[in-house]
Amino acid sequence: MSTEPGGPEAVPTSRAVRSGIRFDHVSVRYGDLTVLDALDLTVEPGEVLALLGPSGSGKTTALRAVAGFVRPSGGRVLIGGQDVTDLPPHRRGIGMVVQQYALFPHLRVDQNVAFGLKAQRSPRAGIPGRVAEALEMTGMAGYARRYPRELSGGQQQRVAIARALAIRPGVLLLDEPLSALDAQLRSGMLAELARLHRELPDVSILYVTHDQIEALTLADRIAVMDKARLQDCGTPQDLYRRPRTEFTASFVGSANLLPVRVAGEGALRFGDAVVRAAELPKGAVEGAEATMCVRPHALRLAAEGAAGGAANALRGTVTGVQWRGSTHRLLVDSGGHEIRADVGDLRQPPAVGATVTLAFDPEDTVLLPAGVGTERPLLERV
Repeated sequence: MSTEPGGPEAVPTSRAVRSGIRFDHVSVRYGDLTVLDALDLTVEPGEVLALLGPSGSGKTTALRAVAGFVRPSGGRVLIGGQDVTDLPPHRRGIGMVVQQYALFPHLRVDQNVAFGLKAQRSPRAGIPGRVAEALEMTGMAGYARRYPRELSGGQQQRVAIARALAIRPGVLLLDEPLSALDAQLRSGMLAELARLHRELPDVSILYVTHDQIEALTLADRIAVMDKARLQDCGTPQDLYRRPRTEFTASFVGSANLLPVRVAGEGALRFGDAVVRAAELPKGAVEGAEATMCVRPHALRLAAEGAAGGAANALRGTVTGVQWRGSTHRLLVDSGGHEIRADVGDLRQPPAVGATVTLAFDPEDTVLLPAGVGTERPLLERV
């Protein structure tokens, strides 16, 4: 949704729009309740940064602080290096798409999309072309003369996205913009947003979502939020392959988090099994407590009698089998801990109650500090 105009200086033209977002220790409090706690984060010009987290983590509050709909209790919000903390929304030069569509019911689709262009006083002759381009981009070219009430929820959301894209702002804020779309349309819109990012390399995009697939697909970096605080930040590959905390490991992709203890000589003990990780933290002492992260896709079934050749092998009892088309997900109880393994489509999957051996390579493990959301060194003797 483009912010509403506030008169002659309402929205600068796209050439003058600033890019880049800076959260300078931004906090938002309502009485004694802190909903955003000292967020210190930068979105570079041309970067897509996803704010990923569960409901109530503070991600939407952060986005609304950039838009100007929430006044920080502390800290500053900067756009393009300028402090905009005290500027009203219509003076910030942003485009925004929210979950609730927010279309003008009395305007046709093309008029809704043109609204921001008219507000920023774009040349009248160029508006129809920009509107047509935005509608084509979102697959709504054939609906230009319809009213919002004549559209489905997913179609209305696409019009809202088209309206934000039409003005080509320096900062684009997306708050769960694809939540109303079905899986096929969502995939297509992700591709279109990625194309927009390539075509407008100076635009900063702040993308709020709880969908890890959207974040992994679109974002240059992901900021993981929980309990009003920034928990982790990095590239999708880094957060997936080398998470720093249990929360990051479990929220960015599926993960098996297994309690282990350092057993000496580079080995770890998980229950009665001895396993190895690719790397132990320097200075880790025998008996130190840790959590071993293994992604389900890194596990494989080992044939009976062949487990000895595997670097790591865990035996357990199958408690569930889920067919997922190209894979089977096996739920295996090993020492009282449920382990999830995504293995290739099996002609004869193991039966519930069967004993199986799951094998995995040390290179596919990451050791984390024990305790969800903590970064305690692996040096504490327990």
